[in-house]
Amino acid sequence: MSAAASAPIRLAVISEGVNAWPLYVAEGRRLFEQESIAVEVTLTGSSTHQLEQLRSGGYDIGFQQSDHVVRAVETGSDLCIVMAQGHAPELSLVVAKDITSFADLRGRDIAVDGANTGYALLLRKLLAERGLSKADYRFVETGGSQERFDALKSGRCVASWLNPPFDRNLFAVGFGSLGTTTQFFPDYPGSIAACRRSWAAQNGEHLLAFIRAFRDACHWLRDPANREAAIALLPSRLNIAPALANKAFDAFVAKPLPSIDDAGLRQVIDVYWQAEGLQTPKGAPEKYMDLSWQARAALPADTR
Repeated sequence: MSAAASAPIRLAVISEGVNAWPLYVAEGRRLFEQESIAVEVTLTGSSTHQLEQLRSGGYDIGFQQSDHVVRAVETGSDLCIVMAQGHAPELSLVVAKDITSFADLRGRDIAVDGANTGYALLLRKLLAERGLSKADYRFVETGGSQERFDALKSGRCVASWLNPPFDRNLFAVGFGSLGTTTQFFPDYPGSIAACRRSWAAQNGEHLLAFIRAFRDACHWLRDPANREAAIALLPSRLNIAPALANKAFDAFVAKPLPSIDDAGLRQVIDVYWQAEGLQTPKGAPEKYMDLSWQARAALPADTR
């Protein structure tokens, strides 16, 4: 079946970033077409909007954080994690020039994607550990990385998690940092790909083809011989300096393939239960994740 003969897979991505590099590779090297599928990518700019549309069938596959799936399933959705999409990003807690400590965030506006999703939950946990209650600050739902970058640069908010190159671009004009996710949460899993179980059951071959193409892109990107070609893909997607692009490539090559396991997902479940104050028994990882799809789509290089 040709890619044109079937409806395209509707892929939702919250924001641009280095973590989406394998997607840029898959598109640029036509890996989806080689698997006889077409992929239509939408940059949603909001995890809340993306999750709503993914649940309702507006998108087929979404790249997001795993806590989004936990939340959706606990409120009646049949979403499930089918693939590890990215490494846990090293997000910087970027702050305005007048912020030098967590205490300085008291009474201030903090830009987040969704107030009850993703790294916002981790930020609440971090702030609580530093003595700040929910009443001590305001989360402003701003959107993806670009939107949060704009909120800080314009002065509408004084702090936010930001990934490269957005954090570096603010550091260059005098913004500071209170630390990184790697420092505060070293074992927290990275982003994942999720879809509805019902969609997967009806479109299994397309899902497997999608996973194969994406994993193939990860392998290609991890090959040092592809440095020049890989870095050339970034300028059209990200405002990133050549030196930072080279560092990003070195960091990607140094890491194993993105992965998620039961232990990592249990951390996410724990954070969600704590943030929501739930008293019901926690769900088991298999309630939210079905990695049999990733296993069935495995490439020979996956074992190396």
